[in-house]
Amino acid sequence: MPKEPPLTGNGSPASNIPGPALWEDQVEAWGCRCCPGTAKHQAWREDKASSLPLSTGGSCVKYLTFLSNFFFSLLALLALAAGLWGLAVKRSPESGWGGALPTDPMLLLVLGGLVVSVVSLSGCLGALCENRCLLHFYCGAVLICLALEALAGTLVVALWGPLQDGLKYSLHAAIIHYWDDPDLCFLLDQVQLGLQCCGVLSYQDWQQNLYFNCSSPGVQACSLPASCCINPQEEGALVNTQCGFGVLHLDQAAAGQIVYLQGCWPVLQQWLRGSIQTIGGCAIAVVMIQGTELLVAACLLRALAAQKAAEDTEPSHL
Repeated sequence: MPKEPPLTGNGSPASNIPGPALWEDQVEAWGCRCCPGTAKHQAWREDKASSLPLSTGGSCVKYLTFLSNFFFSLLALLALAAGLWGLAVKRSPESGWGGALPTDPMLLLVLGGLVVSVVSLSGCLGALCENRCLLHFYCGAVLICLALEALAGTLVVALWGPLQDGLKYSLHAAIIHYWDDPDLCFLLDQVQLGLQCCGVLSYQDWQQNLYFNCSSPGVQACSLPASCCINPQEEGALVNTQCGFGVLHLDQAAAGQIVYLQGCWPVLQQWLRGSIQTIGGCAIAVVMIQGTELLVAACLLRALAAQKAAEDTEPSHL
């Protein structure tokens, strides 16, 4: 006769008693059916856990990406702070986008600093935290910047003539609206002082300004800004703001002893022709830096993908 399986204390066969492994599986299955959130939490922990470190090369790429973007983040934040400070201390808050030349240098500095800081911080934090989402955003933003720069360079080359005409028109508009915006006043003064010129084509262009026109009833009639003077400080520590008063009344020989007679547009054209190689070299350097940053970030993403693949295949060897 076949032997019956031994009975346990409660009269049930011993073969029906689940072993330890079978019992754990049943408990886990019962827990998954009763508490589905537990399985999701465990899967989330397994997905987020980083059991395998990056390789030596991957770690070097990680910290290189972090340090380079940290440096650019500091520069961008400094530019952003300078732009905000400039807007805060601006003397004419009512002037802005409604004028003939609405571009505010401080506003451009703020927008540029904000964009660069956001992109650089995404690359910096993405590399430090090994966050692939931030790194993908960083790579996409750098690609967009490279595309926009390539488009801008193409437009500059293709529309060089109209751009020169637009710049010449902007100089005329800056003379007309010289006293309407302190930022515009400052920029035009710096152009005339730096290039040692006055007006657009000649110093007589200041007749287009309402305040400097000889028919103006004001005290500045037939005068020129101090930035047109050859020696605005006149051997002193302070700028003599009245050094150009009444110059438009004088003949050309007498006026040439006090102010610059040559306009800024011919000097600016000559400066652009002489500096085209330097400007092009700087543009190429910026593109190469951005391209290198993009390649380094792509290498880091590849290292993180390899790390993730190694983590996924690790349980199969256990």
